[in-house]
Amino acid sequence: MRVSLLVAGLVAGCAVAQAQDKLVLDGSTTVGPIAKAFAESYMRQNPGVNITVSESGSGNGAKALLNGTCDIADLSRDLKDTERKAMAEKGVKPVAHVVAYDALPVLVHPSNKVKGLTIDQLRGIFTGKIKNWSEVGGSDLAIVVISRDTNSGTFETFKDMVLGHEAKIVESAEYTGSNGGIRQRVQMTKGAIGYAGLGFVDKSVKALEVNGIAPSAETALDKSYPIARPLFMFTNGEPAAESLAAKFIGMSRTEKGREIIEEIGFVPVPAKK
Repeated sequence: MRVSLLVAGLVAGCAVAQAQDKLVLDGSTTVGPIAKAFAESYMRQNPGVNITVSESGSGNGAKALLNGTCDIADLSRDLKDTERKAMAEKGVKPVAHVVAYDALPVLVHPSNKVKGLTIDQLRGIFTGKIKNWSEVGGSDLAIVVISRDTNSGTFETFKDMVLGHEAKIVESAEYTGSNGGIRQRVQMTKGAIGYAGLGFVDKSVKALEVNGIAPSAETALDKSYPIARPLFMFTNGEPAAESLAAKFIGMSRTEKGREIIEEIGFVPVPAKK
């Protein structure tokens, strides 16, 4: 289900409706919280600006940019070759803007005594070759695999970096449409394992080490954590310097924008030295 945020700033005391600057964003549920927080902050400072943020998944964000129904597409992955080809055929010129970095923590129930897994073990679990936690040092408990939906950029990243292009997730896997949904399902199920963005880790779940490295801001930036990624906002062409789109995306490089990104739980783009 599409989750939308619409916050409009209105000029106080104005009896006649006036034209507003508008910006429409669509796409990733991972990038969505950043975009929403940016929108709220920007519109508080700029009455009369109308910014709409929808979260329909990275794949749908790419489609919205292709079809011209959004100004900015939020993606938690890079564009696929097929998406780039479709855009080229339609005259759309996608420009990627990295707004933050993220790690994909592997989440289990807090009672799970397993501390960490290797990439090979993760591949075995998510493809169904490993079916019980006792096979990886845990209790005698069946593993319940929870995955993001296949339209999700988070799914695509996990599949590419952990499973490989040809591997298929075990048929018994459950799918959910959001990172929050993954966390909720894992915290309620002792045998569950799932994955989500770094900003979705809290005390209700346990994040495992992968290849001996814990997910964190530092390990996402230095890429020592093996499941780390940039987070994108895509535009059709480079936005003009003084345009609303440029100012909005540019928030990721401001002190306020970096604070917002950190508060949400993601990693700001390093400041240029």
